Amino acid sequence: MSATTTAPRTPPAVTPRSGPPRTPLLGRSVVNLVVGVSALYTLLPVLWLVLASGKNRDALFKSDLLSAGNFSFVQNLKDLFAMDEGLYVRWYGNSLLYAVLGAALGALISIACGYAFDKYRFPHKEKLFGLVLAAVMVPQTVLALPLYLMASGTGLVNTFWAVFIPVLFNPFGVYLGRIFSQGYVPDEVLEAARVDGAGELTTYARVSLRMLGPGLVTVFLFQLTTIWNNFFLPMVMLSDQKLYPVSLGLYTWNSSASVSPEYYPVVIIGSLLAVLPLILAFVLLQRFWKSGLTAGSVK
Repeated sequence: MSATTTAPRTPPAVTPRSGPPRTPLLGRSVVNLVVGVSALYTLLPVLWLVLASGKNRDALFKSDLLSAGNFSFVQNLKDLFAMDEGLYVRWYGNSLLYAVLGAALGALISIACGYAFDKYRFPHKEKLFGLVLAAVMVPQTVLALPLYLMASGTGLVNTFWAVFIPVLFNPFGVYLGRIFSQGYVPDEVLEAARVDGAGELTTYARVSLRMLGPGLVTVFLFQLTTIWNNFFLPMVMLSDQKLYPVSLGLYTWNSSASVSPEYYPVVIIGSLLAVLPLILAFVLLQRFWKSGLTAGSVK
């Protein structure tokens, strides 16, 4: 009796599919629709602001923004800089001082604190960092009254420092500083600098801070946007109009527009000029903050 053997079957060869996976047409349409609606939601107010800034008061009251007539952009600019003896220029300078200087110093402080949380060991480090994370969730409006009482106790109410000092400390910036330090500053580089005889401050200033450049710019832009749009704290702290930032100044003019309609065109064109520094900062520094947003994603 002879045994018969069966040869094992070979599985059919699978041809790999070439190219990226296909996205269903419906899925792409939904994504494009969501992106389009989001873009319109963002750009339409800006478009309205651009069109309205070149119209006179009569065209604004008639909502006649698309017609070629009633164009008075240059006259609106002249009225803006002449209104209340050129107070808008003072407000604009105040905002630049609060925002640019405050964002620069605040970014340096936040990055330094985040670097210390990442690279050094000290008692209760994680508990203190937990307090920093808890402070991120506290709305700034909640802190306005305690800050006012502290400023009143030290005689700083209605001064430049009452608005400038609180914006220097940003818990979210400290959190970002630690993330950037983990992603950009290897411990081996610090050890090599210490072996070469560099002190801690020298290592930080000459080695670590250069590596943290993208993180510094990213925190600076976050701070700049927050301080430039800061409204509630100056409203609580300041009563002298010469110390107002541009956001609070335009608010006071807009409140007066119901009684004096000549304020409407200058408020609109003043709002258009107020967004230009933020756009300029993001355009000039985009190559830094785009690389900074990926910190920690690839290590």
